Amino acid sequence: MFKRFGKNIYNNIPNIVSILGILPLALLFSDNGYQYIIPLILYNNVMDDLDGMLATKLGLKSEFGAKLDNVCDAVAHTLFIMIIGIHYGVICSSISLIAISAILIRVVSRLTYTNGAGSPTNELMRHVFLILLLAELFSFDPVLLLIIVFLLNTISMLWPYPMPYMIRSLAKTAIAVIMVNLLLILAWLVPYTTLIIAGGFIFAYLYSFVKAFSSSPKII
Repeated sequence: MFKRFGKNIYNNIPNIVSILGILPLALLFSDNGYQYIIPLILYNNVMDDLDGMLATKLGLKSEFGAKLDNVCDAVAHTLFIMIIGIHYGVICSSISLIAISAILIRVVSRLTYTNGAGSPTNELMRHVFLILLLAELFSFDPVLLLIIVFLLNTISMLWPYPMPYMIRSLAKTAIAVIMVNLLLILAWLVPYTTLIIAGGFIFAYLYSFVKAFSSSPKII
């Protein structure tokens, strides 16, 4: 019995990691829970990458695991965007609903642009994370930038063509994925690197955004 139990645990390691990636988000509902938003976004991003790497390395990929990962992304990303939107007022929260709708549509429909190397919903979270870091570092109101990010990422989440030049999309190996996450951790822990790292991620996204539109079939 114990052997079977242990085997079941082993077979579900990626799924356990997926669930562990969202459980600490309950902290956001505590008193002054918003103070945890930045580390929780980073934590969730790391765990989301980790479950995929483990599933690949351990040969534990499954349809159930893919669906669970998708559901966990939907829960985490909609919660983050909702709480951030509410925190920054009526206009920001109203625009955040557009981004939340795009996340839910993307999760349900699994549009053809989705790939395992950095989906648009994850990219949205990285952009929000970096903008919040910059706002803390330079003491400015991030509302306008957040609104722009919500709207641009809404388009890229619903646009059915690939955006392959985003930094996370270019990370094809486990080492590259780890390096991307280390960059995000560095941006959080070492403030003087934040602007450079944020600029790299956002520039790569905008370049990919433009290329996706310019190379897409023209509608006559």
